Amino acid sequence: MFSKIKVIYSISTLIKTWLILGLLFSFYFGAWSYTYASDSNISRQSMDILTRTGQAMAEIAEAVNPTIVNISTTRTIKIHERSDPFFDDPFFRRFFGDQFRQFKMPKEHKTASLGSGVIVSSGGYILTNYHVIKDADEIKVLLSDKREFKGKIVGTDPKTEIAVIKIEATNLPTITWGDSNKLKVGEVVLAIGNPYGLNQTVTMGIVSAVGRANVGIAEYEDFIQTDAAINPGNSGGALVNVRGELIGINTAIFSTSGGYQGIGLAIPSNMAKDVMDSLISKGKVIRGWFGVSVQGITQELAKQFNLQEEKGALVGDVVEDSPAEKAGIQRGDVIIEFEGKRVDEPYQLRNMVANTAPGKEVELKIIRENNTKTIKVTIGELPAEMQKSSRGEYNNLLKGVVVQNLTPELFNQMNLPKRLKGVIISDIDEDSPAANDLMRGDIIQEINKKRITNVKDYENVLSKLKPNEDILLVVFRNGSSIYITLSGK
Repeated sequence: MFSKIKVIYSISTLIKTWLILGLLFSFYFGAWSYTYASDSNISRQSMDILTRTGQAMAEIAEAVNPTIVNISTTRTIKIHERSDPFFDDPFFRRFFGDQFRQFKMPKEHKTASLGSGVIVSSGGYILTNYHVIKDADEIKVLLSDKREFKGKIVGTDPKTEIAVIKIEATNLPTITWGDSNKLKVGEVVLAIGNPYGLNQTVTMGIVSAVGRANVGIAEYEDFIQTDAAINPGNSGGALVNVRGELIGINTAIFSTSGGYQGIGLAIPSNMAKDVMDSLISKGKVIRGWFGVSVQGITQELAKQFNLQEEKGALVGDVVEDSPAEKAGIQRGDVIIEFEGKRVDEPYQLRNMVANTAPGKEVELKIIRENNTKTIKVTIGELPAEMQKSSRGEYNNLLKGVVVQNLTPELFNQMNLPKRLKGVIISDIDEDSPAANDLMRGDIIQEINKKRITNVKDYENVLSKLKPNEDILLVVFRNGSSIYITLSGK
């Protein structure tokens, strides 16, 4: 009996000893850490705040990372090699004949590129950028759990730089959608993607600006600007807020070196979702239209029209028999509201109209001759001829050159002369025979002395050109028209 009590007493004493030692250690460690913090001028409160902030960021990244995928693509390009000048020399051919002459022969080779994507449905739909999967022969999608799938293109919209692909998988983790319209400058955001192929990379920054437009990346622009580091390979990845909600699709960087320099651009989630839903349900994007040409308000225009602010969209022209004409919109009207939302710049009105379903009646607030009026307009569908483009699929020296019709918006955006006729180059494949001579934004006015006024004229002329036939172009560039020759030799 006594021996049992002694054993129990010994155990109790041991536990108390350990407790006392633990308290002494805690006291000593706490005093040491406090002294260390005091010596380094960092308060306990500051460390606690930073610790909680770091923990919060880690939780956001942990929640979002499984929904971000790595997209790798391969495509075949043709390189047209120039003939060896030695064999082209007339003196050489005079003695040895033309049998040694080397003609320009196309060579094919595979190129690979990397990008990112965001899983938006458990059934395998993935949102990404158009340029990530453009002209891809094969698309591979790598998930965060290292599973790999073959991707299939569901639909693309070059006008907004959005694309949707699908993989055959189920029960996938999905991202939560946020409302990009509520985004404020200064909010903390995280950019998650695969820069340079480094999977699941997370960077942090703030929203530097919203509503960035006229940067020349897409036709419909309303970008979120952020200083969260975005590099090549981040395209198509997620920009999320502190709640882990998707508020943007990372798209581009402003850089003079090709790398991160503090300015990244993302497509707002609301725009991306509208385009995605249309591509999935209809296979194309249906846009609203009401038929006006508008421009921004300058200080001089505000003075001429007796406006209190340099804000709004000034109507420069109204398309005949359009919804706007039927509703009574006139040249000189200044549109300041669309469905209760302020219109400060023309691009805002353009995006609002484009995102409105055809057939819907909307309310506009306008200023006309110093009076504010309300006008109701039934939105129509953007006419097919205004959406039409030529995809550059002809087998001649203009292969790979994508053009589209000039629109009133393009005239105002690019400050083009009203008399100008032609088609504008919206894209050029890097392997196009014309890639070194033409550029995006060039307006083709003539091909081989035949006037070009629209895409139909362009296609009619191109369909009659032979593969290596020389081409003489008249192109409007940098405010003037110039001749450009494309040679098949």
